[in-house]
Amino acid sequence: MTVDPVELARALLRLPSVTPDAHAPVAHLVDILSAHGFACTRIDRGGVANLHARHGTAGPVLGFNGHVDVVPVGDPADWRHDPWGAEIDGGALYGRGACDMKAAVAAFAAAAIDAARTCPGSLVLTVTGDEEGPGTDGTRAILDWMAQAGERMDACIGGEPTCPAEMGEMVKIGRRGSMTAWATARGVQGHSAYPHNARNPIHAMVDWLARLTAAPLDEGTDLFDASTLQVTGIDTGNTANNVIPATCRAMVNIRFNDAHDGASLSRWLEETARAAASDHDVALDLDIRISGESFVTPPGPLTDIVQAAVAAETGRVPVLSTSGGTSDARFLKDHCPVVEVGLVNATMHQVDERVEVAHIRQLAAIYRRIIGEYFA
Repeated sequence: MTVDPVELARALLRLPSVTPDAHAPVAHLVDILSAHGFACTRIDRGGVANLHARHGTAGPVLGFNGHVDVVPVGDPADWRHDPWGAEIDGGALYGRGACDMKAAVAAFAAAAIDAARTCPGSLVLTVTGDEEGPGTDGTRAILDWMAQAGERMDACIGGEPTCPAEMGEMVKIGRRGSMTAWATARGVQGHSAYPHNARNPIHAMVDWLARLTAAPLDEGTDLFDASTLQVTGIDTGNTANNVIPATCRAMVNIRFNDAHDGASLSRWLEETARAAASDHDVALDLDIRISGESFVTPPGPLTDIVQAAVAAETGRVPVLSTSGGTSDARFLKDHCPVVEVGLVNATMHQVDERVEVAHIRQLAAIYRRIIGEYFA
């Protein structure tokens, strides 16, 4: 390839970019892509660095999406290698963001640069610095700008790490929806020996959580695993064993399939909260935030191209999956069909995050093959 994806990945890894400060790797990509004929537009919003890069003016338009922001490294002393050093050891490239997902960005940038010389249509690369953060000023900002500028993609390939253990074993054709509820129960503080003079908010909160977890949300659907509800926190701030606290707080996270939507689940959360609050004579308020709805790109021509490209380069026909967490595909799906294919995700967000060097080259070859087959 014209650009070595491994060396580009190492260059990106050496530029610290903990969310939302990803200006340095975005600027580096602008330099590389501009030098190879891509028209680059910075779409910065809310202090977040974003990039839209296009080669060609004709249709159809195939896009790639990824992020160069990363999660914090934790204690650098816990790492075998400098988390910003991009060192190669035993055939693996180490660094924060190696797996999630600077190496994949390097792979699709290298593939696009290589393909651009003969591509009969247009290639678009969208890169954000806000995927690991709130997600409000990243890919959303790019799509807002594209709508205003009259830019469109006909299909998009996301580069998130998609393989649980072996390269090429899985691609993502959809994602479950995600939402979180922050609950606050307010009662009346009192002495634990005189509960008739108090109203215990913990009892109301436990009752509400019991109602939520009494039965599974569903058993799964044709294209999705079962929805899940997890209690992720409960706290009163109380350290005294003989005091009934005035307040109790809890957090609940739901990952839901296409049997539900955020609105229906919100109504269920609110109805059960009102019932628990009434039974215990306390106030129970909810702050509900929906991160994304479930979606799926149905198997068809786009998924066929991706599966064939992965099989040709890895020898494995990947499973079409909707498992895992959320990604920026939840925004892209409203713009065009999107399929995600990337590296092995075993070390993402971990100490000593790393990716096999051979897998970076393999992924670049997969992306290059996808481009060729898409325009063929």
